[in-house]
Amino acid sequence: MSSEPTTAEELTTVEQAALTSGGDFWHTAPVESAGIPAVTVTDGPHGVRMQATGGDLLAGVPATCFPPAVASASTWDPELLRRMGEALGDECRAQDVAVLLGPGINLKRSPLGGRNFEYFSEDPILTGVLATEWVRGIQSRGVGASLKHFAVNSQETDRMRVSADIDERTLREMYLRAFQRVVTQAQPWTVMCAYNKINGVYASEHHWLLTEVLRDEWGFEGLVVSDWGAVVDRVKAVAAGLDLTMPGPDAEGDEALVAAVESGQLDPALLRISAERVRKLIEKAGKRPAGGYDAEAHHALAREIAGRAIVLLKNDDDLLPLPVDGITIGVLGEFARTPRYQGGGSSQITPTQLDDALTAITAASTGPVRFAAGYTADGEDEGLLAEAVEIARHSDVAIVFVGSVHETEGADRESIDLPAAQLALIERVAAVNPKTIVVLNNGAVLATKPWDEKVPALLEGWLLGQAGGSAIADVLFGRVNPSGRLAETIPVKLAHHPSHLDFPGEHGHVRYGEGLHVGYRGFDAQDREVAYPFGFGLSYTTFSYGAARASATATGLEVRVPVTNTGSRDGREVVQVYVSVPGSKVQRAPRELKAFASVAITAGDTAEVVLTVDRDDLAYWDTRLNRWIVEGGEYLIAVGSSSRDLRATVTVQVAGDPARVPLTAESSVGEWFADARGAALLGEAFAAATAGAGSDSPMAAMAADPGMLMMLGSLPLSRMASFPGSPLRADLLDKLVEAANE
Repeated sequence: MSSEPTTAEELTTVEQAALTSGGDFWHTAPVESAGIPAVTVTDGPHGVRMQATGGDLLAGVPATCFPPAVASASTWDPELLRRMGEALGDECRAQDVAVLLGPGINLKRSPLGGRNFEYFSEDPILTGVLATEWVRGIQSRGVGASLKHFAVNSQETDRMRVSADIDERTLREMYLRAFQRVVTQAQPWTVMCAYNKINGVYASEHHWLLTEVLRDEWGFEGLVVSDWGAVVDRVKAVAAGLDLTMPGPDAEGDEALVAAVESGQLDPALLRISAERVRKLIEKAGKRPAGGYDAEAHHALAREIAGRAIVLLKNDDDLLPLPVDGITIGVLGEFARTPRYQGGGSSQITPTQLDDALTAITAASTGPVRFAAGYTADGEDEGLLAEAVEIARHSDVAIVFVGSVHETEGADRESIDLPAAQLALIERVAAVNPKTIVVLNNGAVLATKPWDEKVPALLEGWLLGQAGGSAIADVLFGRVNPSGRLAETIPVKLAHHPSHLDFPGEHGHVRYGEGLHVGYRGFDAQDREVAYPFGFGLSYTTFSYGAARASATATGLEVRVPVTNTGSRDGREVVQVYVSVPGSKVQRAPRELKAFASVAITAGDTAEVVLTVDRDDLAYWDTRLNRWIVEGGEYLIAVGSSSRDLRATVTVQVAGDPARVPLTAESSVGEWFADARGAALLGEAFAAATAGAGSDSPMAAMAADPGMLMMLGSLPLSRMASFPGSPLRADLLDKLVEAANE
């Protein structure tokens, strides 16, 4: 690039239009006459998926396949996510990648979501905190993130066209909250708009979303890029605030933009601004230094993250960890030998190496390890099943590997049940070996009831990336004390899930009918039994909680709680803070996660854990005032190790935001009387009416009868003008409204 960079103002309209569409599938378009080069963008988010030479879009240059978000979120450790982001940034620099397309932070609305393995959680606070550190990590290396998919992209069914129909409070508090946090705290270089529509408008054409909210409210400074193929109309997209259409080139769209500018249909300033954002991104990318990375060190990091992501769901009689010698181990299930370590689609990474659990278990144990496949990809094979049962019968311990067959971009799952052949393997093995351990490999939650009642130990092993096999062995033999926690609820059955009745919609629309009650919020609101709750996970040690203390500060809440490792092993506890507002004036979930901390505590020691809750995270979206409001009053703070294992509670008084709703003629009688000034004015009006009309008038009777006033509480004040004897003439109504809002 020249020492004096060309600005978009110096480009012709044709050049500006060309700069706002890709040069090919993975590069921006260069403008050679202006000295603007192309830069490379490529898929993530859990690895650098640089397309290898050839026509296969999914064949990539080898790179570290870190644990997908379904696993990394289960660490509940922002620092670990930052380290992962830094490593990804180093690998991007080594391959001359300017922007890695991630992280994916859409909420897991339903366990059937085909892309859930790429997303963090059903909770926006957990999602936002983890994603913020991921973005900070990668961008510390001079490589841009692409926060996706903006917004409400929580299903794959009809994803290119479906309209997510959702009320604004739910949209703001649940589906936009994580995006808002990452944008305001980490300023990702790019935000990627989704394929779908939001309330009937394509995300790529959604001016309210891309401009009014993202830029005007949140202060986003970067570039909005489309998902690949998400743009329907380039002119409408640029007018809405989308800057870069991918992939390219798009000669027809470029021509449409030029024609729209020349005809006056599109403000030329909008095209110029979008082109300038693309140019600035290219300029920023040009400043990053070249680099390399240590593949073995990154594999070790992937193993560390995977080990921290595994969730110990069940461990009766302390069956785990296993001794490394003196026992015979039966390893059963094809997934032990042929691991499922990532999902399908655009995030598919070609790993630098791949560990399998069978090899890792065999290497870790000094005793005999015998293997049987147990099932095939096509289903049950009686011969394989019988072989597995026979090995289990003659083993001290049986470890059964099962999981989902696939999760992939482009298709939602049809069920959360294990395949019949795998269920048969669990049941037959457990019947002959009372020390059966089940290890799950899956990209979204699976139903565990009732079969988990027949096995004493259960590990949720997710999709763990290229080092997952070794990480599983680390946990099984106690080299790693499990500290993973569920980032999504495991229901007893699919029909219990809050989203079940409205997923995935029909005829081009999906109604977000559960509203605010996403995931654990919905289970708690219905007092519904779950298999394993949000935030749950066991350890090889135990933790006790002391009394919690909480105080309100200018910036939120500070919560302190002593946590003691009461067991004999060093371990890590994930301390979680849930907040409730008893008697709230607005609909809320029974409790909501607002802060968390992953804390290492040595055996016998006590840690004073300090957690902070941002005041902004206490706010709800007031649809009447069209802004965030912190409700004043007494807040109940519950601290524990899951959403349903709350060990200490404390209350704290929180000062509220000014939130008086202006009174109008359409405000109800009840709303007028609930407002101090409105009640006084209306009372005076009623008193005057009573005095002037006599005690036998209808107005006097209404004013004197509390029951009648209660019945009329929902009546808009303007409607009272039609009542016989009402003093609320139009001119008086106007004066009342004016006086009430002075």
